[in-house]
Amino acid sequence: MSTQIRFFGVAAYELTNGQGQRILLDPFLDDNPGSPVKSHELERVDLIIVSHAAVDHLGDTEAIARRTGAPVICGGEVKGYLVAKGIPAEQIRATTWGIAVEVNGIKVQPVECHHWSQIRMPDGTLSSGVPMAFIVYADPDVRFYHYGDTAIFSDLKLQRELYRPTIGCIGISNPVEILHRFPMPGRMLTGEMSPREGALAAEWLGLKTVLPCHYINPDCSDVVEFHEHLAAARARGAEIPESIVMKPGEVIKAP
Repeated sequence: MSTQIRFFGVAAYELTNGQGQRILLDPFLDDNPGSPVKSHELERVDLIIVSHAAVDHLGDTEAIARRTGAPVICGGEVKGYLVAKGIPAEQIRATTWGIAVEVNGIKVQPVECHHWSQIRMPDGTLSSGVPMAFIVYADPDVRFYHYGDTAIFSDLKLQRELYRPTIGCIGISNPVEILHRFPMPGRMLTGEMSPREGALAAEWLGLKTVLPCHYINPDCSDVVEFHEHLAAARARGAEIPESIVMKPGEVIKAP
């Protein structure tokens, strides 16, 4: 059985490995208008991995961890928040860039992520921490890269050299359906990576297969532009991954 990948929208994924273990990454489900699955419907969870504390990435980690008892891999600020909300500290494995961990027999390599992470604690104080991207060793030939909301930076080439991710998700858009939840002056022109930057990041990482993400609507213009940049790079002779555009709720097998 090869690794199966289920997409819930934005940056939320479920990996099911060859042993049947189910790994949740950034499980933003209940308030995600694109996800056809809500957190209480998940029957089995063997591991939760959280890149950072933003509401559309931390998502329903607390509720899922409380209901299922699944262990959580996250940064220190997310651990502090979850413990303050009553999740047992021994259920949480805090880590950061470079500190590889193994939980429930699943190896996870945290890698550098250029972003921010902050959360309002139950007592009203603000906690900040180090955001992470991850490479999840789902099966012997499947090394899944989760970008963790990173901006582009050139050491993605080093991550390719060190960890050789085979398939991964790259954020190239903004989920416009939820932006109203974050009122601010002006408007966002891109996500953490523009479609052009996302295409370059996928090339630098050496992915065989890329899953563009951080959208709810797969037909959005950013996805179209992302593929235009991939095609232009391929025409220049660059080694470009196959791109698979997933709809929320869709399941694929890792190539």
